[in-house]
Amino acid sequence: MNEPTRKPRVAIVFGGRSSEHAISCVTAGSVLAAIDRDRYDVVPIGIAADGRWVLEADDPERLQINGRTLPAVDGGRAGLLLTREGGSTDLVVQEPSRPPTTLGEVDVVFPLLHGPWGEDGTLQGMLEMAGVRYVGAGVLASAVGMDKAFMKVVLSAAGLPVMPSVTITAREWAADAQSCRDQAAGLGYPLFVKPARGGSSLGISKAHDASELGDCLAEAHEHDPKALVEVSAEGGREIEVGVLQRLDGGVDTTQPAEIRIGGDHEFYDFEAKYLPEEHTELDVPADLPADVAEELRSLAARAFAALECEGLARVDFFVMPDGRVVLNEINTMPGFTPTSMYPRMWAASGVAYPELVDRLIRLALARDTGLR
Repeated sequence: MNEPTRKPRVAIVFGGRSSEHAISCVTAGSVLAAIDRDRYDVVPIGIAADGRWVLEADDPERLQINGRTLPAVDGGRAGLLLTREGGSTDLVVQEPSRPPTTLGEVDVVFPLLHGPWGEDGTLQGMLEMAGVRYVGAGVLASAVGMDKAFMKVVLSAAGLPVMPSVTITAREWAADAQSCRDQAAGLGYPLFVKPARGGSSLGISKAHDASELGDCLAEAHEHDPKALVEVSAEGGREIEVGVLQRLDGGVDTTQPAEIRIGGDHEFYDFEAKYLPEEHTELDVPADLPADVAEELRSLAARAFAALECEGLARVDFFVMPDGRVVLNEINTMPGFTPTSMYPRMWAASGVAYPELVDRLIRLALARDTGLR
């Protein structure tokens, strides 16, 4: 008699050491609530702020934003290890005063980490070495997608339009602030200053003139010693396009969506993104001429290919008052709550949230690790 086929085991990994720890937890809660338990065996793995891996509770509600209180991984829970033996990778639980116990083989990891030490290729590299399949971009695409300065180099080399910018490190600013000021002035104010390897709009501020540059750099350098100083897209409309890979290797794109910011926010900052009372609105599809919408979708697919992305990406654009389209950035692990822009765009395009989660897992299961 044939034994019943084991359900694929999916490890949902979230939290992490970056400043986006809380948003990663929120994303994980949404995926845990949506994943098909009849099809997959699910193991929630939290990475605490100090880097400790733990077996988290399978409790999606605990991982949601409560008012203005943000969730976090419980670092006091039982520790976890990934071990590679006999051609398989197993999860091993470690608790004080108890012998280690094995949970079994991991078939695929769904890494829902945002920011450095997770979204930047570090976790992807570890999983490649362990021979574990995972959702989303590989090592190179993750690393380039995380570093906005190098992202611009790659996108520009592929012939894609990007905003002019310079990078200023904390060391460069300390050594020769005037030279840094001159570089920034050459771009023309106003300028946006942001951590080069950050996300969720943390550490971003706007320098309206030269007198504000130092404070803006200090804010960015609190999150990353490397800051990107970029021309402000004055009057530009913020447009996003979702990209989703197919099993045949091709990609599908969503209709472009426009972000309209509520409240007193001058730009799409952390509170406008994540706190519910801020009333940020998303128009899907965006009110755009048909030819502009098609251009945006084409550029999104080209950006996905230029970075050699896999699985999913959200590509952000500005449509300028004169009609020019400028690519702002590509996000290889976009916010993934049901209210986040990426799932909402796909929902409007006919792919519901649970189906989106399932499709990404199936994509990951169908590809191997290593060179591809």
